[in-house]
Amino acid sequence: MDTTLIRFERVSKDYLADGEPVHALRELSLDVAPGQFVALMGRSGCGKSTLLNMAGAMDLPSGGRVLLDGQDTSQLDDAGLTRLRREKVGFVFQSFQLLSNLSVAENVELPLLLSGGVNARERAREALGWVELSGYETRLPHQISGGQMQRVAIARALVHAPKLLLADEPIGNLDTNTGDLILKLLRRIVTERGTTILMATHSPESVVVCDQIVRLRDGRIEAVEARQAR
Repeated sequence: MDTTLIRFERVSKDYLADGEPVHALRELSLDVAPGQFVALMGRSGCGKSTLLNMAGAMDLPSGGRVLLDGQDTSQLDDAGLTRLRREKVGFVFQSFQLLSNLSVAENVELPLLLSGGVNARERAREALGWVELSGYETRLPHQISGGQMQRVAIARALVHAPKLLLADEPIGNLDTNTGDLILKLLRRIVTERGTTILMATHSPESVVVCDQIVRLRDGRIEAVEARQAR
């Protein structure tokens, strides 16, 4: 049985910014096991978001390999990468990224509609019930709170039952109490659904729900710390 969902093998990522070379990742190696909640920590520019993009097959390495559920992302064409993301990965962002002209239910069912999934509305209602938002289906994003918008975004990320959930500063736009509730919800996703979560965060308080902390510095792993989640 494979004990690795995500594998980075000496991964580098280089690009140009204003004509200057940027080394976002430098021969980084990392394994993430299924059912783990992993926090990526470090200063802005350390490589957290780049690592998330690589893990979710949204970007490809300049060197090395990224394997997601055994598939080498560099060996897939655009259609294969799109299919991999739709089947295996859910995304949660700091800014929620809900479509303002769609209802809560329509936002959640959108990934299923794009992939040709069946029973999209029913599955969206089930996902909303799981994040405790039953009864909010017809509301528009501007009619609910920030914490509720993030729960809608989490329901959207879970509606196709991905193996991997990527969260980029998921509590960055929330107050402390609301942020704590979102972190507890993410922990519950790992514990009850077995979903793997990779979360980029600046917040030391966020790691209390995590199983592992990966500290990044200048595109390299500075330390990996196992911990007991609460």
